[in-house]
Amino acid sequence: MTTKKAFTIPLTKQALRQFQKQLSKLKNERVEVMARLKTAREMGDLSENGAYKYAKFELSSIGRQMRELQHILDQAVVTTKQINGQVGFGSVVELERNGVRTTYQMVSGYESDLSQHRLSIESPLGQALLNRRVGKKVIVNAPVGQLEYTIVSID
Repeated sequence: MTTKKAFTIPLTKQALRQFQKQLSKLKNERVEVMARLKTAREMGDLSENGAYKYAKFELSSIGRQMRELQHILDQAVVTTKQINGQVGFGSVVELERNGVRTTYQMVSGYESDLSQHRLSIESPLGQALLNRRVGKKVIVNAPVGQLEYTIVSID
């Protein structure tokens, strides 16, 4: 019997590998912190043992990060870009605004990073771009007012 996921998180293959690598690294860190925690516990009075308290804090932080990554990986679905002439997940979109061109890859919110030109499909601009074609203008309401973009190309 298969169970249906409550929701899925679309990811690129690259992002999936990156999340798996991060989880593996955290598992290794947890082993190291557990060893430090054991050593600190053997030092005696735990109420005034800074090394013990810090190791417990660190272990808690690692556990939280691992749970978050595991949740993402459990819900992840590697999604390939659609090739139908419309903006969709994985598309590389070139936009023009006031004569300035910018290129973004459309990704999920879990892997978006504007400094890397990776735009979330859940963002206001991402939502405005979805399913649009080359030449279309989109208007996005932003704190500075309405911004108008023209789709120059889709790859």
